Amino acid sequence: MIKILFICHGNICRSPMAEFILRDMLERTGREGEIAVSSAAVSREELGNPVYPPARRILAAHGIRCEGHAARQMSAQDYE
Repeated sequence: MIKILFICHGNICRSPMAEFILRDMLERTGREGEIAVSSAAVSREELGNPVYPPARRILAAHGIRCEGHAARQMSAQDYE
C-alpha cells in the first residue's frame, strides 16, 4: 500500500486540507483502499485543535468534510 503523509507547521490548515482533498479524490475514483493518507505537524503548538475555520469553510464549499480531525505532531512511527 502507498502511504502519503502531508506535513505543515501546525496541522490545522495546509496539511489537513491536502489530506482531506486527496481522500475525497480517492473516494470519488474508488481507490481509497490503495493509498493511506494522513497529515501531521512539525510543531506542538496546535496539538488537538480542529481544522482552522477558514480552511474548513473552503473544504465545505467544495463538499469536503473534515470533522474529527485533531492536529497531531509527527512521530517516529510516521517514518515506518
